Amino acid sequence: MIYLQVSIPISDPDIQEILIAGLSERGYEGFEEKPESLQAYIPEEKFSQPELSAILASWQLTYSSTRIEEKNWNEEWEKNFHPVVVEEFCAIRASFHDPLPGVAHELIITPKMSFGTGHHATTWMMIQAMQHVQFQDRRILDFGTGTGVLAILADRLGAASVLAVDNDDWSIYNALENVANNQAGTVLVQKMDTMPTMEKFDTILANVNRHVILTELPAMGQQLNKGGVILLSGLLLEDLEDIEKEALKLKLPISQRITRVGWICLKLTKEDN
Repeated sequence: MIYLQVSIPISDPDIQEILIAGLSERGYEGFEEKPESLQAYIPEEKFSQPELSAILASWQLTYSSTRIEEKNWNEEWEKNFHPVVVEEFCAIRASFHDPLPGVAHELIITPKMSFGTGHHATTWMMIQAMQHVQFQDRRILDFGTGTGVLAILADRLGAASVLAVDNDDWSIYNALENVANNQAGTVLVQKMDTMPTMEKFDTILANVNRHVILTELPAMGQQLNKGGVILLSGLLLEDLEDIEKEALKLKLPISQRITRVGWICLKLTKEDN
């Protein structure tokens, strides 16, 4: 398969993170963050010049592209994958890293192309928020599970059951592998495009994007038990007003907000009455 290497001259790491999140949703399969540029890789047949130009227009950025032969993506990930530590609560590392002392929970995530290793601000905030949510003996949904990292952490925190769903075949494969490697016995991984309606949950985790959240939030509220919690991320600061408006309409008030380099994580609570 022929890939394009797209080089975007940008040195600001915060903008690089925003670009990685946006491009990941549009078929880009690998990234290299360099001091003066971001390198993004996409199969040539998936590349859209108008789409990329529209994304870069917000920062008046340019790009150049080069055709390359297929890379060994796992090898590329391993070169650039570093452990992630979220306070003293949770550490995420690959199997080729040494164990990390001094944290309550250590997860081993195979660094492949699925989104959500903890490096991105949204995953980091979701993990930070999870330490203040009750998981013991609760029924959990991880909607848009990616690598499965949040579902695995929920298992570690004592969940009675965790349903981890995603609409991407590669994410399902990667999540199944990571669940097995972490012996997360309460986690069930399934491929789904929309919110499951066969059962209700005490906590819903959704690190996806604004469009998916606005589309699925009514169903999330319906499938959430009274007193339950929804943690949302994959959202930019400018998304807050629209999300808050929809959440209030559904009687799911925002009880906590976390911000990190332009991204937000929200905690919504379904009131008992």
